Amino acid sequence: MTQNTPKKLLLVDDDDSIRWVLNELLNDLGHHVTQAISAEEAIEQLSQQDFDLVISDVRMSGKTGMELLEKCKSECPKMPIIIMTAHSDLDSAVNAYQKGAYEYLPKPFDLDEVSTIINKALAPLDSQAGNHPKTQEQSKFSIIGESASMQDLYRAIGRLSNSHVTVLLHGESGTGKELVANALHQHSPRKNAPFIALNMAAIPKDLIESELFGHEKGSFTGASGRYLGRFEQADNGTLFLDEIGDMPLETQTRLLRVLSEGTFYRIGATQATRVDVRIIAATHQNLLNKVKRGEFREDLYHRLNVIPLHLPPLRERSDDIPILAEFFLKKISEELIEPQKQISPEALDIMQSYPWSGNVRQLENVCRWLSVMTNSQVVLPHDLPKELQTEEDRTITSDWQSRLNRKLNAELAKNNEQVFIEVQQEFEKIIIKSALANTSGKKAEASKLLGWGRNTLTRKLKEN
Repeated sequence: MTQNTPKKLLLVDDDDSIRWVLNELLNDLGHHVTQAISAEEAIEQLSQQDFDLVISDVRMSGKTGMELLEKCKSECPKMPIIIMTAHSDLDSAVNAYQKGAYEYLPKPFDLDEVSTIINKALAPLDSQAGNHPKTQEQSKFSIIGESASMQDLYRAIGRLSNSHVTVLLHGESGTGKELVANALHQHSPRKNAPFIALNMAAIPKDLIESELFGHEKGSFTGASGRYLGRFEQADNGTLFLDEIGDMPLETQTRLLRVLSEGTFYRIGATQATRVDVRIIAATHQNLLNKVKRGEFREDLYHRLNVIPLHLPPLRERSDDIPILAEFFLKKISEELIEPQKQISPEALDIMQSYPWSGNVRQLENVCRWLSVMTNSQVVLPHDLPKELQTEEDRTITSDWQSRLNRKLNAELAKNNEQVFIEVQQEFEKIIIKSALANTSGKKAEASKLLGWGRNTLTRKLKEN
């Protein structure tokens, strides 16, 4: 949708092709576009005229897009800035948002999405006020991935970085819910206060209330002293309640009261205790189904489900398996003080085809097994654990067409525009070799199998 009033936009990128594509899009939207190939040139343009919006790449020769962002926010705090990057991770996403970016856009991007973001950015939004630069602390937590679903997660964490709002994480076991909760805490205003985690499924039901709210000395058999529960331990910080779906109904009632009033009673206490705690809850269950069955309080569900975040299973982001495996193998080699194992492309292909019911946690365990049990430095298919080599454990994603599609998408994401030519050449090598093998090297018969003329086969043999 075109803006009613043309706006003045500054487009900053040292990639001519990106600038051309975005310039065409912005012109089609009816805007006036000024281009710059560096942050220095953009700063010079900003000193000469006013702009309504800046769209900038991160990595450029000279000053970076982040430095340009800080300059813009210090001088024009209400002007929206959209940051683009082909090298996205959690830290850079959070950094961009905390420095005041309106949006963080990983490359390659969808032009319809870009249009929508630009239209929203140019609309009068009161929420743009108050975006001030902040110092970014280096993340200590290993949330790794470059897939589209992980980019969405990074952007969500970035958007929540200045918030105290309650978050509900949905994801299968092993998808890294505690890591995400910890990242939300570390990138929040509460980062200097405690992060306390409690798994509801790991605590006996008769001890859950004591663990959460604490108890006074002598309040029950075995209470030999006062115990400060997790709420008090997390005061001014974050309390992560994992597997919230396993919390007993009576405890749900007490939790709801704490969320509503900010106070609770230790077991055996006569005076209320007040705390300021941010709640991040997580579950692998469908809480709405539990609500319908009367196993989970509906009012508590709505209290917790303020910001829902979905953590994708590993099988839905198999393109991230190579970098995850590399990370785990490196970490394990440092622990064992041994050379890092490398995974062959053939073994990696099998790993990317496997369904990973245990998700990232299972992948880490497999990398640990490979580091200890494999004799050679390069992991080959026969070195993999048996469960990864069992055909019935594979999903439909194990077919070669799906693997080829993943390969193409991964290479395109790296801006490898030659990937189709490269893959086609490799594909032709394989089918020619197979055809000749099945005809005992007879080119005329191989040509018929391939559906080519003999001259075509001869030419391709010379090319390959």
